[in-house]
Amino acid sequence: MTKTILYDYWRSSASYRVRIALNLKAVPHISVSTSLLDGANKAPGYVERNPQGFVPMLSIDGHDLTQSLAIIDYLDANFEDPPMVSSDPLQRSRTLAQAMIIAADIHPVNNLRIMKYLKEQLGQDQDAVNDWYRHWIIEGFAALEEIAPDEGFFGGKEPNLADVCLVPQVYNARRFDTDMGAFPKLVRIDAACNTLEAFRRAHPDAVKPS
Repeated sequence: MTKTILYDYWRSSASYRVRIALNLKAVPHISVSTSLLDGANKAPGYVERNPQGFVPMLSIDGHDLTQSLAIIDYLDANFEDPPMVSSDPLQRSRTLAQAMIIAADIHPVNNLRIMKYLKEQLGQDQDAVNDWYRHWIIEGFAALEEIAPDEGFFGGKEPNLADVCLVPQVYNARRFDTDMGAFPKLVRIDAACNTLEAFRRAHPDAVKPS
């Protein structure tokens, strides 16, 4: 049997999501650090397998899978417990909508390549870049707070895909000194998730190369 290999970067929120999902589902795997700062994701051998040159990439069952939500979908189809989305069509749609507020609306405009473009091509200073980052987090979190549950996880008694997406984004929000005072439900859910071993082992501080 071929080994399952996760190509990731410790501070990549997309990689963080996949690490959490792998841990929740207890999928044995090894991690290969693929530094975005050092350009390892643009090495010819990596780009040949992953033309976008992004992380994460999961090598599993003889396939190279890319895009974090697509990877998690594959894991959900092959490792049932715990489920990341409900089998009920309405609840599945709601969970996907919650997750996509982060994965499709907040994260894409705040990832490293966008931040670099703002500075290097558009000449914005670091304060302006940080303001940009916080603006999109606050806008997305304001909507997510409105639909967050008053107790438990987004997934109820167990975390689901929305929780898996939330925790890395809260980590990023705090890195950029985002005021989380307006989002008490999100702060509570994040804290509850981080009591779980699967989330703690996926935390950037736990996987940062020495």
